Amino acid sequence: MKYTKPSISILDQIQKLKDRGLSFGNESKAADYLSNISFYRLRAYTYPFQDNADINHPFVQKISFEDIITLYVFDRKLRLLIFDAMEKIEISLRTQIIYHYSLKHGSHWHIDPKHYRDSMRFANQVTDLQKEINRGSETFITHYQNKYTFPTEPPCWMSLEVSSIGLLSRIYQNLVKTNEKKEVANHFGIKDVNIFENWLFCFCSLRNICAHHGRVWNRRLVKIVLPYNTANQFLQNQDVYTNKLYATLSCVQYVLNIISPGNDFKDRLKQIMQNCPLHQEKEMGFPKEWELEPIWN
Repeated sequence: MKYTKPSISILDQIQKLKDRGLSFGNESKAADYLSNISFYRLRAYTYPFQDNADINHPFVQKISFEDIITLYVFDRKLRLLIFDAMEKIEISLRTQIIYHYSLKHGSHWHIDPKHYRDSMRFANQVTDLQKEINRGSETFITHYQNKYTFPTEPPCWMSLEVSSIGLLSRIYQNLVKTNEKKEVANHFGIKDVNIFENWLFCFCSLRNICAHHGRVWNRRLVKIVLPYNTANQFLQNQDVYTNKLYATLSCVQYVLNIISPGNDFKDRLKQIMQNCPLHQEKEMGFPKEWELEPIWN
């Protein structure tokens, strides 16, 4: 089937939305928004309020363009908050992996295949790490390459410092289950390495959505495993959707309470959620009175 939908002007975009039942308080201002936020991007925010089985996608509830923009702005604030939290987790994870493994196995353990479960994945990860090293322009990498001839690869505290969080989590997942691997997970208050691997995968997925300015509101995420045996206080009510945002944010808060005591993530989240438009808390998996959980106090 050939795609035949034509490009349409901003005025025609407004008219199309009006024909579908979306109201406008100020069409001139709406045109300004559509000049900077694409019609297709906003479609992700109008979609849940439309009958998408109908070819004309009519709106099934009374809603305005201004409501959609309010939802878009809310999502942006939420996304920026999450991205800020992920930075702290990423830096701490990198530090812990480098610290525990280098103390036990030396400066270049990360390129020794004996530490990894899957040799093929290890080879691919080393290749990916080398690409990230070459792509960067860090002074300490250049200094190492100019001064040392062997090993040709920089030590782990240089190499892994420039690796992406995605590659770092894949490297950790592929490591043989040793005391060092358990110590890294234990630092984040998780006793089960398999659960910690799942958390890292979920965190990376959410972090990448935020980094690419994707929608976090009303999004189905990778299912996160909720542990019942944790070192610190976790959720008392675990009857939540594990593929929605609230479950993952609860895990983020748990980790932040350990690596960044006194962090303001929960306070900022509560403030943002107080202004959640269109009663959309449930769509993100937030249960009633979620803020009364000990982890959020």
